[in-house]
Amino acid sequence: QVQLVESGGGLVQAGDSLKLSCAASGHTFWSMGWFRQAPGKERDAVAAIGWTFNEIYYADSVKDRFTISRDNVKNTLYLQMNSLKPEDTAVYYCAVRASFLGDSWYRQDEYRYWGQGTQVTVSS
Repeated sequence: QVQLVESGGGLVQAGDSLKLSCAASGHTFWSMGWFRQAPGKERDAVAAIGWTFNEIYYADSVKDRFTISRDNVKNTLYLQMNSLKPEDTAVYYCAVRASFLGDSWYRQDEYRYWGQGTQVTVSS
């Protein structure tokens, strides 16, 4: 059974930084991603990274502000978020998929396991 546990969320001010972590256990993963769901909106892809780090993708809204990384020894996924904006407020989820990313990196139906989410709130 795969388990994903996110941490690192919180309440910050606009312009601040946060680093989210996602500890994974129970399986060897190929690709991992971060998604977020703002109040009243659908869940969207934020970033994804492949097993060998050759594949990294970002949503346009977070490019140049967020950095996704992973530690395959610790089985942990990270999301460094800088220059946070109020519109980044959302519940952030990590997810894993047993396939390469490619053009479908953002497709939620490609991800098999999901964490419970961690709340990020950015005040203006």
